[in-house]
Amino acid sequence: MNEKLDVVDKRHLRSIKTKQKLLEAAREVFLEEGFQKATISQMIKKAGIGYGTAYVHFEGKEEILMVLMDDVMGKFYEIAEVSFFPKTKVEAREIILSQATSFLKMAETERSMMQLFEQAMGISTSISTKWKAIREKFIHRISRDIEFAQARGLARAELNQKLVARGWFFTNEMYLWEIVRNEHQGTVEEIAETMTAVYTEGLYI
Repeated sequence: MNEKLDVVDKRHLRSIKTKQKLLEAAREVFLEEGFQKATISQMIKKAGIGYGTAYVHFEGKEEILMVLMDDVMGKFYEIAEVSFFPKTKVEAREIILSQATSFLKMAETERSMMQLFEQAMGISTSISTKWKAIREKFIHRISRDIEFAQARGLARAELNQKLVARGWFFTNEMYLWEIVRNEHQGTVEEIAETMTAVYTEGLYI
């Protein structure tokens, strides 16, 4: 029984390593070729794995890119997941400013991959749909923070938390893409400071 489990464990481990090799190779190919020109064959060759093995893990390059999107956007989501239990408006503003700054700096750090994602969104419906799902996850998280602030009497209770959350995320997203495209006017710190001031003054009491 233990021998059988050992064989299964080794196969599972080998499968994980193969998948990881393919993802790393895919990342390089995508960045070298762009989304449209990149092919599974190029990724398989770079990864040094069997052709059939690749299709055990992924149906095609879109599915591979979605996994890479999850990896990159997970870093952004860690910023959104920072504990948010402010006792005052000042404390809330400090947390929000820190999150906004980190979020936009991450756009600088991950510029190459984000450029790739934007390119893919313009070509692939499934990648575009994937981005919408990522967006909604962020909006839901922001909405919970606003709900907390409203319940504590720190934020204006009459405002629809979901609409406010959407507005805040879309502001962040607009600047994120400007940074990714190198079109931003002003430093990341200036942008974060400005949009946080407008947002918190409108929402917090």
